[in-house]
Amino acid sequence: MQSKKIHQGRNVKRFREMLGIKQDALAFDLGEDWNQKKISLLEQKEIIEDPLLKKISEALKIPVEAFQNFDEEQAVNIIANTFDNGAMLNGINYNPTFHPMDKVLQLHEEKIALYERMLKEKDEMMAKLEQFIQK
Repeated sequence: MQSKKIHQGRNVKRFREMLGIKQDALAFDLGEDWNQKKISLLEQKEIIEDPLLKKISEALKIPVEAFQNFDEEQAVNIIANTFDNGAMLNGINYNPTFHPMDKVLQLHEEKIALYERMLKEKDEMMAKLEQFIQK
């Protein structure tokens, strides 16, 4: 049985949309030679060159491997098979499955929380510096 090809462009689109990022915003993050139309064309490509995929990975803060390996059809099959094989017993799921995006979104939220904490610390340090300068 031949394995199904992973469509990297479609995966870029999926993750971008899940993060609520518009094509224009991704284009801006990739640099001045990018625009919304180029992002749209990129998302139609089955294979994306590794250096560009790395740049997209950094912009969206998602591991390169997510774009290279995520297969929605396979994920749906895993979930369907998990529930078809009696994983639910007396209302308790003894064989829980986790959507791969849950982990990605959790990491993204943790990065945002860290960034916000760092901004707060910077503001506190600036306030202390201003007090020091005034004295």
